[in-house]
Parts: sequence; structure tokens; C-alpha cells
Amino acid sequence: MTVSSIAQALAGGVLIGLSATLLLFATGRIAGISNMAHGLFSSLRAGLQTEATWRAVFLLGMVLGASVCFLFGYGSVGPRAGMSPWVIVAGGALVGYGTSLGNGCTSGHGVCGLGRRSWRSLVATLTFMATGGLTVWVVRHLLAA
Repeated sequence: MTVSSIAQALAGGVLIGLSATLLLFATGRIAGISNMAHGLFSSLRAGLQTEATWRAVFLLGMVLGASVCFLFGYGSVGPRAGMSPWVIVAGGALVGYGTSLGNGCTSGHGVCGLGRRSWRSLVATLTFMATGGLTVWVVRHLLAA
């Protein structure tokens, strides 16, 4: 771990916290990305243009912000070497199911919910962190070839 990587992680955390705080103050909404994306499509179907617009702008800002970072060499995107596409698709489906089951995602519960001192978010965050750690341990130690 280098000073540069620590600074980048710190800057990223500050930007995530700042964007979540600004969204909460500006709209009274929580920056839960899974619910925001779901609400975007629901708003479009219902013809709620104003509701869809702020959601689309926030999500687009996330994509564009990450794109600018990658453009300037602050990371790369790609699956882990040797990872089966089916495992990646299954993992994505399980994450989607988990966010539905937990009524929110890591951003909604972990960033915003904990910042609001929500007990429900604390339980959800502890659950997905423990589940993630257990999954890594199982994949690396029990399923390793």
C-alpha cells in the first residue's frame, strides 16, 4: 500500500460522503444506488419526469466520474483472471437478490444508513460484511483447486 493509494482511497471516500450528503440536503433522498436505479425505471414508466431526471443525473455522474478517473489512469476495469463469465453473472444475480432481500444496498445502508445512525442499516451492514468475508473464505479455502 502506497501513500498515493491511501490518498486516492481517502479522496474517493470524501467524495462519496459529500455526494450522499448533498443529495440528502438537496432532495431529502438517500443515495442508495440500487433503489435509485430501480426508482429511475419506475419513474420513467409512470411518467414522473422530475423524479426520473434527478435519479438519472446522479447515476450518470457516477459513471462519468469513474470514467474520468480511469481515463487518467486511476484504475482499470475487468474480471479477475480465470473467472468464468457464469460465475460473474451468478454473483451479479446474487447481489441483486441480496439488495432486494435487504431493502437496500451497501451505499444505502453502509454509507447513508450508518451516517443516520439507523439500527436497521447497522444490522444490514454487519450482515453483508460478514457474508462477504465468509464468501471470500469459502471460495479461497474450501473451493480452491
